[in-house]
Amino acid sequence: MSNQVVTRTVKATITNHSQVRDDLDSHGFAASKLWNVGRWTIGRVWDAIGHIPDADELTSYLKSHDRYGDLHSQSSQRVLQELGEAFVSWYEQDDPDANPPGYRKRGDQHPRSTVTWKDQGFKLDTEYNRVRLSKGANQKTSRYAPDYILCEFIPQTERTLEDVQSVQTVCAVWTGEEWELHFSCNVKIDVSEENGENTAGIDLGVCNTAAVSIGDETLLYPGNALKEDAHYFRHQEYDTEGENGPSQHGEWARQKKARRQAHFLHALSKDIVEQCAERDVETIAVGHPKNIREDADWGRHGNKRLHDWAFEMLISHIEYKAEERGINVERVDEAALKTSKTCCRCGSEADSNRVERGLYICDTCELVVNADCNAAENMRATVTPSQQGRTTTPLPDRSNGCLAQPSVRLFNKQTGRVALQEQVRP
Repeated sequence: MSNQVVTRTVKATITNHSQVRDDLDSHGFAASKLWNVGRWTIGRVWDAIGHIPDADELTSYLKSHDRYGDLHSQSSQRVLQELGEAFVSWYEQDDPDANPPGYRKRGDQHPRSTVTWKDQGFKLDTEYNRVRLSKGANQKTSRYAPDYILCEFIPQTERTLEDVQSVQTVCAVWTGEEWELHFSCNVKIDVSEENGENTAGIDLGVCNTAAVSIGDETLLYPGNALKEDAHYFRHQEYDTEGENGPSQHGEWARQKKARRQAHFLHALSKDIVEQCAERDVETIAVGHPKNIREDADWGRHGNKRLHDWAFEMLISHIEYKAEERGINVERVDEAALKTSKTCCRCGSEADSNRVERGLYICDTCELVVNADCNAAENMRATVTPSQQGRTTTPLPDRSNGCLAQPSVRLFNKQTGRVALQEQVRP
């Protein structure tokens, strides 16, 4: 066994919530106000000289502003960093239908934004599960009042803060009903040095979230649950949008959709890595469709689905979960290798081979397989030495076998887990 240090987030419930709620509310409102000031400043500079200020420039502009002093200096810096990151993300989309980051305001009310305290803004007591969060200079009500918020908490997971190497940041996050704490920690984990000898390939998609090829076995993960949530909550959001933007119900729908998507991706990536570990996989090759949003215009609905496709988040989840199991993950540029058009058996390439969305028929060797599993097998070939040069040494014919009829693993909304689809026998 060897030790590795990785970054993890530990969520915690605040046990003295009634005592600290008002202070956390005022800081959450202050973070929204500072965001709005930064957004207004960006708008003015943008209109005047056609330049969008980055986070460092915003901080320089607003250090002397009254709203900057409502939070600890590092917390104010983080709010402006988030705003800068939001503008970068919007700009890189290059989507004419996408709107730039807006103001955080509902009528005359400011929502509760997440507040982050960095190393100089908090003091942690792991023995008694307490943390002192520094108040902003403008939040100190009197000379004799404490200049910090004292939160008592209980971790929501089995991992306690006594087990971590160090805590990098503390975030106060409003869940819609109450505040909770998120501790970003460096954690030491034990990684087995006895890796397996097998390899796996993963193809990511919109309809089927993932297809996994592990030699003589393939797994298919449909994205039905994710698409159903996206459809339902998008209508909930749009149907309640008024002249002043989304209503409170619309904001709830957007947050609910994001939470359910995050849970789905965690459950999916966990199951993928567990299935690979059980089969002694040493290396995973995962397709990275990094430029797919810029490659072509997929139409209004197609572009929207691609925008909602969180492939980068799923890859990141697979990487860090695999790391804990001692499994290597390599990103493969699927566009360069043309994994969707190439036959995984003989290596021939033709657009016509993919006759339907889920069916691949090779005109050269007559292989009949699931199209996503074919792409996953091509991914696996990039990290499997024995399969290099397969055009001269074809793989065994697996038509109507595991590549044509993969094992389907479905996400269960009731249990929140992924499991093998039940086979109904006549």
